[in-house]
Amino acid sequence: MTSKNIKRVKSSEIEFKDRVVSIQRVTKVTKGGRTFSFSAVIVVGNEQGVVGYGLGKANEVTSAIAKGIDDAKKHLIRVPILKGTLPHEQYGRYSGARVFIKPATPGTGVIAGGAMRAVLESVGVKDVLAKSKGSSNPHSVVKATIDALTQLRDAKTIAQLRGVSLDTVFNG
Repeated sequence: MTSKNIKRVKSSEIEFKDRVVSIQRVTKVTKGGRTFSFSAVIVVGNEQGVVGYGLGKANEVTSAIAKGIDDAKKHLIRVPILKGTLPHEQYGRYSGARVFIKPATPGTGVIAGGAMRAVLESVGVKDVLAKSKGSSNPHSVVKATIDALTQLRDAKTIAQLRGVSLDTVFNG
C-alpha cells in the first residue's frame, strides 16, 4: 500500500470531521467468564482532499471511538480532487477486498456502499461511481479504498514526473 505519491499531512492545522464506519463488540472468554471490549473503525477528513482512517480498541465504545480518531489523524493522506470528482478511474485492493472508483459527471452524487461512502465523503468527493467487490469486511474495504485513493495522480503531478508541459500530457 506504500506509494510514492502519498503526501503526509500534519493534523494540527486542519479541522476534521469524523465518521464511524463500524463498531464491533469483541468477546474474550477466560476462566472467569466473558470479557467484552469494543473495536471501532473511524474515518476522518476535512472534505477538501485530506483523509485518514484509524482503528481504536477499548472496553467502552466512546473510548474506542476516541482512540480511533487519534489513530486516524496519524495516518492522513492528500488526495487530488478535480472539479468535485476524481482525476481518473482506479482499482484498489487490500486483503480480500477489491474496490473500483470512477469519476462521474456533476450532479451524480456519491454512488458507493457503506464503508466506501464514508471514505469518499470524508475526502470531499461530490460525484463518483464506486463498486466494492470481494470481501465486505469494513476494515478491508476502508483500506482498499484508501489504497485506490493513494494511487490517484492529477495531470500536474504527471507532467512534473515526466518533465513535460501540461499540454503534452493531454495532447501528446
